[in-house]
Amino acid sequence: MIKSILKSRSFQIIALIGLYLLTAQYLPLVVHQGLYTISLLIKDLLLYILPLSVGFFIGYAISSFEKKALLFVLTLFFFELLSNCTSVFYAYGCGHIALSTLSLIEPQAISDQFEPLFRLANFRPTFFSADKGSFAGILLGLIATLSFPLLRQFLKKGKESAEWVLTRCFAQLIPLFVLGFVARMYQTKLLQQLGAQYADLLIFLILFLASYIAMIFLIGSNFSYVTSIRSIKNLLPAGSISFSSGCSLSTMPWTIEGTAKNLRDPHLAKAVIPATTNIQQIGDCIANSFLAFLIYSHFFGTPPSLSVWIPFTVVFVLARFATAAVIGGAIFIMLPIYEAYLNFTPEMIAIILAFNVILDPLITCSNVMANGALCRIFENVWSTICREQNSDLSIKKEL
Repeated sequence: MIKSILKSRSFQIIALIGLYLLTAQYLPLVVHQGLYTISLLIKDLLLYILPLSVGFFIGYAISSFEKKALLFVLTLFFFELLSNCTSVFYAYGCGHIALSTLSLIEPQAISDQFEPLFRLANFRPTFFSADKGSFAGILLGLIATLSFPLLRQFLKKGKESAEWVLTRCFAQLIPLFVLGFVARMYQTKLLQQLGAQYADLLIFLILFLASYIAMIFLIGSNFSYVTSIRSIKNLLPAGSISFSSGCSLSTMPWTIEGTAKNLRDPHLAKAVIPATTNIQQIGDCIANSFLAFLIYSHFFGTPPSLSVWIPFTVVFVLARFATAAVIGGAIFIMLPIYEAYLNFTPEMIAIILAFNVILDPLITCSNVMANGALCRIFENVWSTICREQNSDLSIKKEL
């Protein structure tokens, strides 16, 4: 029990931040600057590898469908896009509801005198960005489905290498990554602005997540409360395991088992769940979009407009195809998107990073429960398409 707690990423980062805050006033300025320098170094290195990582993840996800019917692949692909887009705009609406209830604290002016000890030269070309990697991955993935085994193998190896780097290297650096930004927040007096307001936001987030997941179960069961409760019960073992492990992939066998019990065709779960675990992450979409909305509103004094939110949503949803569905993978791919499309500052990134670490069990559990619930809705959609296709074939035969 104690060993598992010590290995918990949430415990590590909370303990490290707590130790820092207890000793911060006794540390020389160069130590604070050193911590901030490490965080920026990690961030810069991450930005250099992310476009390739995004491209490999998306390309591999699409190319892995080569043995399935093209219609099934296209239906599943657009279903995932629609479900993720819906959840992001749901979070946008929830953000407005929260803003109408909670008062925002005006941020104080941030001092520019606190600087890192050094910074990597910015030699990364402007075209080498996460959104370009997303579109390149889609193109390569589609080409790979046309019977190009060498390209599929290349995408697989690239995906495995990128996943290893993100989860085995960068994910291990999350405590240090956050700590450096906390040091800057401490030195620029921003920490005193954070308090009860964000605790209230967490309550709102939990209510919004629970409401959305319950709605998905109801829609999938044709609004039968009895069927919905039974479906939730079947997926609770997977949800509880994901909450404790913080990893969707490790929960997949139980997710498939619980989802199969809720479907008319149990075998469909074996095709849909593995294909969507890395892609359909409703908990992530809602939680991170909601937090991004509120953090944006807090720092800029106004909520993001639709002209800001729509481009962010498009790239954010496409990037879901690049997430690794393991601890530390998804958030690193999202950081450049927050920075590029929502103008996030280092302080804003530090806040959303801290929330992601603390809320990781809740978000992962939400991902698993929502994925199982959406599989039932997809089954209904797929059955309707198949019936329409069979009907068209019957008409053509009669003619």
